[in-house]
Amino acid sequence: MKRGMAGSYDIRRLGGELVKAFVPLPLPPKPPLREVPSLREAMDQALVALGRLDSVGTLLPDASLFLYTYVRKEAVLSSQIEGTQSSLSDLLLYELEQAPGVPMGDAAEVSCAVAAIEHGLRRVRSGFPITGRLLREVHGKMLSRGRGKNKAPGEFRRSQNWIGGTRPGNAHFVPPPHGRVPECMAALERFLHDMPLRTAPLLKAGMAHVQFETIHPFLDGNGRVGRSLITLILCAEGVLRAPLLYVSLFLKQHRKEYYALLDRVRIEGDWERWMVFFATAVAEAAGSAVETARALNGLFVRDRERIGLLGRVAGSALRVHHEMQRRPLATIPALEKMTGLTAPAVTKALVAMERAAIVRETTGRRRNRVYAYSAHLKLLNA
Repeated sequence: MKRGMAGSYDIRRLGGELVKAFVPLPLPPKPPLREVPSLREAMDQALVALGRLDSVGTLLPDASLFLYTYVRKEAVLSSQIEGTQSSLSDLLLYELEQAPGVPMGDAAEVSCAVAAIEHGLRRVRSGFPITGRLLREVHGKMLSRGRGKNKAPGEFRRSQNWIGGTRPGNAHFVPPPHGRVPECMAALERFLHDMPLRTAPLLKAGMAHVQFETIHPFLDGNGRVGRSLITLILCAEGVLRAPLLYVSLFLKQHRKEYYALLDRVRIEGDWERWMVFFATAVAEAAGSAVETARALNGLFVRDRERIGLLGRVAGSALRVHHEMQRRPLATIPALEKMTGLTAPAVTKALVAMERAAIVRETTGRRRNRVYAYSAHLKLLNA
């Protein structure tokens, strides 16, 4: 049974021309998703991959070491989709108050994305439900600096936006009129809270992402908030204990198909094909995270063994190494604070680790040196 359009057009005159703004129907879809073999297989694979990812903490002595840089990697990728040029190294340099290799505004924008993701996750962990209020908080932090700071951070839009084209009249897609955003977001909130009926977490995350992107409730930053919503839902639903799933890389690599499937849902109601794509994205992202965690664990174990052979400096070097598992770019003052060691002790440890080819100094300067745990960064950037 075909569903047809997943919404209707609100047609009104704007700027002297008729504009067709799309208003989505409330979730869940009617009729419900069909049990097609491709969807069942994709969902099963995604759930198995998520189970492996949720156990990743057992692979690492301290999963927070992995989480610190992984959240930043996602913020970089998600922001790159929106046009920033910052790399993971640029972000880490910015956080060290060092000059990144890109415009400062780009690095600041990614730093805000990290703060927004972390804020949302803290709220969810504390038991705060995923609501329009929470998403406005996340958005407010995400756009507090950078290009979006003048685009009403933390507020639903009060004007019409559009995607593609130079104006609403020739746009590729026009979201709901701003006056209908509150009702659309209220309906999405009810769906997230299992009203009128319970929806499986993975289905909920996939469908809510499409609905959020269709509503496009903010003037800017919708893509970044919409992608973070996926992880927030899976953590809130207990599918993941740690926020290790991020699909931005997959969406970046398959951007054309991604946008085509969003259109297909809206125009044809083809939720099944979208959910196959989404489940594949989840499976690949989860599998990639597990592989990275295993590779990092192997690297950390091998390097700890090498550091243990460094003689009297080994104790200090192990403390420095532990902190550089979290921050693979670091300065001597930063490592002083993190380890509790004196500057001379940190310096001796870094010199010994550099001789052992575990870290390298990146600036060539005599002062304000920056040390990189290069193999760690290489694995994260792979």
